[in-house]
Amino acid sequence: MGLLEIFVVFVISWLIVFLPILSMGTRSQHEADAVIPGSERGAPEKISWRPKLIIATAGAALITLALWMALYFHWLDFALPKS
Repeated sequence: MGLLEIFVVFVISWLIVFLPILSMGTRSQHEADAVIPGSERGAPEKISWRPKLIIATAGAALITLALWMALYFHWLDFALPKS
């Protein structure tokens, strides 16, 4: 697996991990009783970006590492037909 493939796997896995995490721990303006006039009531009051970015980056790094190890150490060779 070359550097380009590692980068592509990292970016895709980062997005797959980040998108579900994005809504975790956020409160809507309606729940916080702080609705800004002219905005949607369900809009988030405040988003804490730093922990979400760190978790997404760590998760993507683990996924990328696991895939690289599986390919490098031939752990998935049982799925290939022997010729």
